[in-house]
Amino acid sequence: MTAIIDDYITTLTPRAKGRIRGLAKLVITGHGSVMLSEDGAIAGDAAADVVLSASDEVFRNILSGAQNPIMAYMSGKLKVEGNVQRALKVSAILTGEG
Repeated sequence: MTAIIDDYITTLTPRAKGRIRGLAKLVITGHGSVMLSEDGAIAGDAAADVVLSASDEVFRNILSGAQNPIMAYMSGKLKVEGNVQRALKVSAILTGEG
């Protein structure tokens, strides 16, 4: 596991805990993936209900509030596979909203 993935786990575990149903996967291009569940965040590459893929830079900008996740999706910087409603819930977790 890389330091980058560890950083995502540390940041996202408190944001995701108790706030998500099923599994969501964040694929950080070139670094690996993080699984989000109601238990928090862990490194992993399992099947998920929704998959969000982007570069480390895009995810960090979303986490910091510098990048709107919907605009990142519309501009092609963020790819989404699966349930769109779940993707919106995950984006709220990433931005610390809701």
